[in-house]
Amino acid sequence: MKIIRLNGLLAECEAKGVRREVNLLMLQGEPLAVGEYVMVQRGYAHEKMTEEEAQAAWEVYDSVPDVLGTCDL
Repeated sequence: MKIIRLNGLLAECEAKGVRREVNLLMLQGEPLAVGEYVMVQRGYAHEKMTEEEAQAAWEVYDSVPDVLGTCDL
């Protein structure tokens, strides 16, 4: 997700038109700035990424079929 706004250990981040509040606690030793990208899982940023890495990750995620949408549960 791309960092839109920073507020201490919280950030407003955006990806593909979706905005989320993200906790930066696990990256507190990493210098972060608005416009940079982070890998987010369950509301926590756990890895700083380049824009190219973020784009590559979204390409992979977009290519994975919606498994739950195609399964009979």
